Amino acid sequence: MNRRTFFVLLGVPGAGKGTQAKLLEDRLGIPQISTGDIFRYNLKNETELGILAKSYMDKGELVPDEVTIRMVEDRLTQPDAKGGAILDGFPRNLVQAQAFDKITEPYGGVSLVPLIHISDEEAMRRITGRRVCRSCGAVYHVEFNKPKVADVCDLDGGELYQRNDDKPDTVRNRLYVYYKQTSPLIGYYFAKELLVELDGNRPIDQVQDELMGLLGERDAVA
Repeated sequence: MNRRTFFVLLGVPGAGKGTQAKLLEDRLGIPQISTGDIFRYNLKNETELGILAKSYMDKGELVPDEVTIRMVEDRLTQPDAKGGAILDGFPRNLVQAQAFDKITEPYGGVSLVPLIHISDEEAMRRITGRRVCRSCGAVYHVEFNKPKVADVCDLDGGELYQRNDDKPDTVRNRLYVYYKQTSPLIGYYFAKELLVELDGNRPIDQVQDELMGLLGERDAVA
């Protein structure tokens, strides 16, 4: 069997999954794969799956699980994923999780599912405080990463703004969707003895070090 390593990161929006996934990508040499990146790639390049997804989006409908699953499966055939991948934002529900089990079964299945814990209040604080430069896309935060001049990008002087999906009402809805659709995965992966829980309120490097330690322990067992 050509064994590969697959990690599924879970946590509410703002828990730091993307940040930790990127650090793991750099340290482990396997790609971070997010559904957002996959959708953008397929839509931009007008692939068969991208055109199919757009047909639903143009009608204001949700893209079916089947299409999302096919996009992920296609992404895993790319050369950089020959050793596995770090999944960020997928699977989002039990249907996708069960499909992912079938996809990864020939390679040893899912290796580990870290769940990064933060409170809803902390998620709100992290996300609603985010500001983005309109011109270059640089990201700031009103508490954690302030620009030198309020509302002005340090890099190019562009205007900093709050994205619609970072506004309080939208963030609350994102949390609601997470609890409704994604939180059942916690029980699913717990039953499979794959779930490990981490405190996401700590500094980024501390969370990363614990993640690396947990991954090392699981590799040793495997």
